Amino acid sequence: MAIQIYNTLTRKKETFVPLEEGKVKMYVCGPTVYNYIHIGNARPAIVFDTVRRYLQYRGYDVKYVSNFTDVDDKLIRAANQLGEDVPTIANRFINAYFEDVSALGCQKADVHPRVMENMDIIIDFISQLIEKGFAYESEGDVYFHTRGFDEYGKLSHQSIDDLQVGARIEVGNKKEDDLDFALWKAAKEGEIYWESPWGLGRPGWHIECSAMAKKYLGDTIDIHAGGQDLTFPHHENEIAQSEALSGKLFSRYWMHNGYINIDNEKMSKSLGNFVLVHDIIQRHNPQVLRFFMLSVHYRNPINYSEELLESTRAAFDRLTTSYQNLQHRKEASTDLTDHNQEWLDKINHLHDQFIEAMDDDFNTALAISVLFELSKLANYYLLEKNTAVEVIEAFTDKFEELFSVLGLTLGSEEMLDEDIDALIEKRNQARRDRNFQLSDQIRDQLKEMNIILEDTPQGTRWKRG
Repeated sequence: MAIQIYNTLTRKKETFVPLEEGKVKMYVCGPTVYNYIHIGNARPAIVFDTVRRYLQYRGYDVKYVSNFTDVDDKLIRAANQLGEDVPTIANRFINAYFEDVSALGCQKADVHPRVMENMDIIIDFISQLIEKGFAYESEGDVYFHTRGFDEYGKLSHQSIDDLQVGARIEVGNKKEDDLDFALWKAAKEGEIYWESPWGLGRPGWHIECSAMAKKYLGDTIDIHAGGQDLTFPHHENEIAQSEALSGKLFSRYWMHNGYINIDNEKMSKSLGNFVLVHDIIQRHNPQVLRFFMLSVHYRNPINYSEELLESTRAAFDRLTTSYQNLQHRKEASTDLTDHNQEWLDKINHLHDQFIEAMDDDFNTALAISVLFELSKLANYYLLEKNTAVEVIEAFTDKFEELFSVLGLTLGSEEMLDEDIDALIEKRNQARRDRNFQLSDQIRDQLKEMNIILEDTPQGTRWKRG
């Protein structure tokens, strides 16, 4: 079977054929690091980490690049508000980003390029666009001549004559055309800046990804990915810049994940429903948030609420409980049953269904439904009077294998002492509030993690079992 990818460029599923056999060059637009990441940033991080994992599982050598935008209007505003410089703000929230996405099971990219560390290649890229006649300088700014690129609008499927100026494109009298977008911005008083042939300034937003993708992956890459909101103008402008300079196709496949709503409303600061990952993972198992994100096909919108996340936790627990029950039964199993191959065939059939789901445009929602079928089959097998070590191990191995493909873990990692203390305090508060259901739930959660509680007149004590 071959992997099928929905290509935003062609608006259809296509058989995935990388430029070089067995190798994949993949670029994913990363966050602007002026604050902790919100749940909308978490979705592409999880989705495309899973895509990368699956491509590797299917035997591809994947070079994965994801940038940080560490020079931007938002960063400059944050620095001014906090009385700090832009690099300090960027460094703080890059570290916070790694902490958050690591908790969500995301592996680091092979390269995480930063704008400030690649200024020379960005300036050189812009200079070459000017030399080729695709860009022009105007009073210290440099703009891309949008109408000079004949295929502009091909990603967002819009006619250039019908286009409205998109987000982050500033309309001003320095431009020759309202559709032209900034490659370089002249420095304003008090802003961070770099020297360039056009004077002191800093890059526009779109140019960074074109320059860094070229540096780390070459003129043509296999997959370019990001959130749906980046399709226009950001990715459209990347195509224009890159293909104008190289004369080659920039990316063979374009992937975009859908939006996130909060309690059925679009997430926005103005609505006060801006949810930070940093806050969510203080209250919930980060693995449950990852499982939640993967429970919907990546191109579809997803609705987040505390109630839905709690429901997801219960579903996730059903799977992990099946796995734990298998492990417990293993010691009591033998190799003296007659129907091993029948069960092994059933397990292999579910494996094939998982592959079929993931090959169909990385359909994690359908793949997760296969995990529930695997759990159901395992629970049914455990009703057998006699169970075989071979079959039990086949079940547990398949759980571990398929969970790993999705970046999920089955075992309970040992908790830090401060995390245990925080859960105990949460349980104590639940008892004071007479919320005995939550209190029992936390006790059971700690028990599963081999943490034994002892309630005494002096307070709750704990020890590792």
